[in-house]
Formats: sequence, structure tokens, C-alpha cells
Amino acid sequence: MTRDKKQHATDSSLLLLENDPYLKPYANIIDRRINNIKITEKRLTHPSLTLSDVASGHEYFGLHFCNNEWIFREWAPHATAMYLVGDMTGWQENKAFALERMGEQGVWETRIASTALEHGDLYRLRVHWPGGEGDRIPAYARRVVQDRDTLIFNAQVWSPPDPYDWQCHDFKPTSDDLFVYEAHVGMAQEEEKIGSYGEFTQKTLPRIIAAGYNTLQLMAIQEHPYYGSFGYQVSSFFAASSRFGTPEELKELIDTAHTAGLRVTMDLIHSHGVSNEVEGLSRFDGTQYQYFHDGPRGFHNAWNSRCFDYGKQQVLHFLLSNCRYWLDEYHFDGFRFDGVTSMLYLNHGLGKAFTTYDDYFGDNVDEDAYTYLALSNKLIHDINPDAITIAEDVSGMPGLAAPYSSGGVGFDYRFAMGVPDNWIRLVKDNPDEEWHMGHLWHELTNRRRDEKTISYAESHDQALVGDQTLIFRLMGSDMYLFMDGDSQNIKIDRGMALHKLIRMITLATADSGYLNFMGNEFGHPEWIDFPREGNNWSYQYARRQWSLVDNPALKYRFLSRFDHDMIALAKRFRILESSEPHLLFEHSADKVIVFKRAGLLFVFNFHPALSHSDYCFEAPPGKYRMIFNSDGPEYGGHDRLQPDQYHLTQFDTSMQRTRNLLSLYLPTRTGMVLLLEGQRV
Repeated sequence: MTRDKKQHATDSSLLLLENDPYLKPYANIIDRRINNIKITEKRLTHPSLTLSDVASGHEYFGLHFCNNEWIFREWAPHATAMYLVGDMTGWQENKAFALERMGEQGVWETRIASTALEHGDLYRLRVHWPGGEGDRIPAYARRVVQDRDTLIFNAQVWSPPDPYDWQCHDFKPTSDDLFVYEAHVGMAQEEEKIGSYGEFTQKTLPRIIAAGYNTLQLMAIQEHPYYGSFGYQVSSFFAASSRFGTPEELKELIDTAHTAGLRVTMDLIHSHGVSNEVEGLSRFDGTQYQYFHDGPRGFHNAWNSRCFDYGKQQVLHFLLSNCRYWLDEYHFDGFRFDGVTSMLYLNHGLGKAFTTYDDYFGDNVDEDAYTYLALSNKLIHDINPDAITIAEDVSGMPGLAAPYSSGGVGFDYRFAMGVPDNWIRLVKDNPDEEWHMGHLWHELTNRRRDEKTISYAESHDQALVGDQTLIFRLMGSDMYLFMDGDSQNIKIDRGMALHKLIRMITLATADSGYLNFMGNEFGHPEWIDFPREGNNWSYQYARRQWSLVDNPALKYRFLSRFDHDMIALAKRFRILESSEPHLLFEHSADKVIVFKRAGLLFVFNFHPALSHSDYCFEAPPGKYRMIFNSDGPEYGGHDRLQPDQYHLTQFDTSMQRTRNLLSLYLPTRTGMVLLLEGQRV
């Protein structure tokens, strides 16, 4: 490393070290990583390209109509011959559709007459290599469809006569706070089937808008052969899943969301690829190592999938182009990068407790993956400065969501994945009487102060078969029998109260974002189980029962209204844009937590049996008005608090110093919000 380059890297790492002095022993490693990123970018962009220029592989490879002819290109360095086969060739090899190898880099090309292919034609590649051959779906295919009878996947010529006409141009988000609604298009409808992009636009999107969320996070968009993989076993990285509809219908969904002011992000799966060889990239040109690592390192045994070789320039070209493609073609506003922990560590973080900083800077870290993540974030923000990137990482890798210019990887946000895990542990393993308020506060607010995080009580992870949603852990099977408005049941009463409190305190203590998985806001009663052999290929649990929340005779509507009003309150006072919450008081035996944030006072009593009368704690002086409480009858509560009631602090001189005390009635399992009079709204 030259002196100038080393100095530049050191300057960047200093910013990271200033925010966390515990990183100083690892300064040399951080500098090395920064320098690796710069060297890799220079190698990719040499001699005069930008990173955006490099990330344009989708415009070169794959099938394109240009200058009144079809051009198809593929990268397959180990191949000895390649043919396009399909409807146009009777699925037989035809010399007119043979590809020619172009030079020594393994790029193949063919040019075909304009009349040889038609919109809707099905096709594949037939690839020959030393000692074998096989059919393959092209790596850059933009449209892949599955035959309903044979279940076979094929690429499809997609050149509609009327391309989608975008209505919302140059979408700009109106706020920096994130209220994320995580959704799966296929299971977003109530019927026992696979839902469509169109149905989501017409039926589900209006619900999300009405609920007050400002960011839609879509799962399972990239094409995947097995529906039950939840979209996390991707085969065709450039194809929007056709099981939900056409590309135009997905574009209309995004366009409609933009018109309503919602960002739309997607789960981006670059952590691994499906092992399928016909549909996926595995052994694409006859080798195990074209896109993935060779040998054992190329296989993710826990996921039965293939692991990308992020040190290979062609792989970086492919993945970076994939980032740009979804931004350019579909106008997505960013990505949630899935499986970042698996990418960052050679053992994929499996069975590993990350307890010391040594875990982040040892030989177990995949430095090439680290470099790729930094470059992808730089690319995404170069293309669209308003785009957001979110890292799903359970390890706590320092600098992951620190700015690229400060020596970090450059994600805008990271998930606070310890928060939902803690809620599950509390609800599952600890009686209410044993919940420790100090520990709860620590888990809710334990985060790196130089990195923005998104908190959530539960996501899709907690709703899958093999786990349980919070509402089901709280209520069990009683919720099938006693959720009608007239029923009285102690489990339902407890579940309703804690469901509200858990969400309320999670949002109120969140850093910069809050996430909810669709249906959980109203306590959807059932887990998610996609059609599979073990359930006789049933769609019974791969849907959302919106009729439950729409039924005025059931209690689900109370939870839905609470969620709506809670989001509205947070947006009204810009809670997620305000500084960190400040703890004023916590008492574990009484199960009370009090903190202030955004000019508001949040008071929680988690006690299952004790309502505290005239409960005193120190608070900033003034006159307070209660503006929100979880016990209201409109939220299915017991109506034990008077709305808009005023409370005045009182001087207390019984101790050596003068204190201002607030005295409140705190009913069991209730949270309230008080506004200091004179505070700007």
C-alpha cells in the first residue's frame, strides 16, 4: 500500500474509531478492509468507468431486441457449445440458434432475425461442456414461468406491445422515519391460493396505506422454484416471480404505492443461490465454481444452497448489475439484504455466539463478502441517493450501518434482531411476574449509537411453522374460541393487553425505524405454512384472514385500531426522528418503566396483578395531559383511565434535594403517553 493510500484509509477508519474506542485494537484490520474495497472498485472500473457503468451487465447479457434483431449473450467460460432451444426450434438444437464464443473471456453471443422470436415464446439454453451437457435457464433471464401441469420452468420472451407507462415519476419520500410493512404478495389474500400483484394492489395496499405505514417491504420477488422457500431460495435473480403475475402488474403495484407516498423496498437475496441446476446457477457451465466457490465452501449445508464467490470479478459484475436492475427497471426504493451474517462469516454464523470484538476481525470473516456489501451500498446510493438499504445481521458486525465515507459498509439501517428474540424468550420462558424491567430496557435500547436500527416485536421469522406468533404464544388455542366481543377469558385479556404493550414500547424505544409483518398488527391467529407434502399441499395457512379484523363482532379490530393510532402518534410527534429515549424511572418489582422522548412521557405498568394508585416518580416539572393509553375501550381495554386527564408535578423536599414528582394511577398491563403542556405538536 502506498503512503497516500494508507493515509486515506486511516482517515476513514478514524471516524469509525471515534464513535467506538473499542475498535482501536483492530484499526489495522479496518484499514485493510477499507483499502480492499478501494482496490476492488478500481479493478472493476479500470480504466475510466464508474461503478454504475460496471453494474450494467443486464443491458449486455441476456435477450435484447436491438436494431431490428434479437441479440442474446451469456457468460459460460467452461462451455464448448451453446444453443437457444424452445418454441421456435421445437426444443431441438438448431444451427440458426447456436451461440458463438466471443474471445477468451467465456462470453457467448447469437444474433437472431426479428421474426424468429415472438412475445410469449418459451426458451432455454442447451449448454455443452467437456464430458456432458444440460439445459439451463439463462442467468440474466428477465421473465421465467412455470408450467402448471408439468411444473417445469422456462425463460419467456417478454416484449409486450405496450410497455408499462409510469404515472409517478421521480418519487421522493416525504420523511426520514421508517414505518415498514413487511408483506408477501402470494399470501396477502384470504382465498386459499397464490395471490397476485394485481390483487395486492387492489386489496392489500389500501389497508397498508390506511394503517399509516410509509414503507412497503416486499418478500419473495426474485424468482424461486419452491414456493415454500418464502422466496429465499432464488434461481433467477433478474426475474420477478411470475407466479404472482406479470412484470407490468408488479410495476403498477410499485407505481400505485409511490402515488400514495409509500417507499417500496424488496428482499434482495445475494447471500446464496438455489442448488437447482436447470433453474439456477449451480453447475451452469458444467463446473461447480463458475458463480460459486468450488468444493465444500461452495455449499451451505444448513440451507442446501450454493455460496457465491465474492472474490471473482464476474460474480461482482453479476450481483452489482442485479442491484441496479431492480432500481432501474422496477423503481424499487432500496433493499433489505437477506442473510448478511451468512455472507460475512465462513461458518455462516451458525452456532456462533458473538461475544467479543475478536469475532468480527478474525480469520472467520469473509473479506470478499465484506467488500461486495460495501460496493453494493455505494452503487445503490450513487444511483439513487434516496434509496435505503437494510442489513439483516444477527452478529452485530461493527460499522455495518456506518457510512461508507466513515469507514463503514454503508448500510442505512440494520435490524435490531435482539429485540424480537428477547420478546420471544420473555413470553415463552418467563412468567409475567419475573419480567425484569431493567433487562427489558437494556434489550430494547442496546444498539450502536453510530448506526441506525429498525426495531420490531416480530417479523415473518416468528410467524413460520416451527415457531409461533406472539399473539398465539400469549393466547394459545383460546383465541379460536373467545375472540368474540362478548366473551370473557383471562388468556385473551392478558394477550390483548401484552400484545399492545409489547408493540407500543418497542416502537417508542426504536431508533430510526419500526417494522411489522402483515396481519400481525391485528393479531393474526395462525402461523405460516406454505403448501408442501407434509400438509397435503394445502394453502390453508399460506394466507391472511382479513375478514377477522373486518368483523365488528370480533376483538381483532381493537388491536388493529390500536396499531393505527400508535403509528399516527409516532408520526405526529416524529418519535423515530427524535433523539434517544431517556429513562426516568424503572422498578422491576412493580414492573414499571418511565421514559421521555420527543417531548412525551411514556409510562408502562407490566404488572399482571397490581394496579398502582398514586404512583410517584420524578419527572420534568409542568402540567401533563394524557393523550394516549392502551387501556381505552376503543382498543379493547378496561377503560380505567380518563382520556385527556391533566396531571401536575409536585415539589418534594423530603430528601436533601428538591424533586418534581408526578403521581399517577397505573392500571395493570397498561401503557400511557403524556404530553407536557406548552409542548409544540
